Amino acid sequence: QLHLTMSEKNELTKSLEMVQKELQEKESEMKREISEYKDRLLQAEKEHQDALTEANRKNEVEIEACQDKMNSLEHFISSQKLEIEHLKSNKEELNNSLKEANLTLGELLKTKVR
Repeated sequence: QLHLTMSEKNELTKSLEMVQKELQEKESEMKREISEYKDRLLQAEKEHQDALTEANRKNEVEIEACQDKMNSLEHFISSQKLEIEHLKSNKEELNNSLKEANLTLGELLKTKVR
């Protein structure tokens, strides 16, 4: 009886050791997988951050180009306004000169008719 009990105890001990070994192996495997997932997550986060940084850089360059273009257009519009004012002034001067010329012509025609 004692021999049988001792034998069962030894078998249970071996079985327990095997289960413990399996659990340790599984735990080790899970730790390795967790470590791999963490590495992949960090890599993905780095790639995402790099992509965001690059997108921001491109946007800043594009915004700067748009601002330069807008400034250039504003300058062009301003110079066109000045040109329009200059042309209006010239038109008015020409109209005045034309009126004076017509008056002079009218007077000359009156004088010639007399």
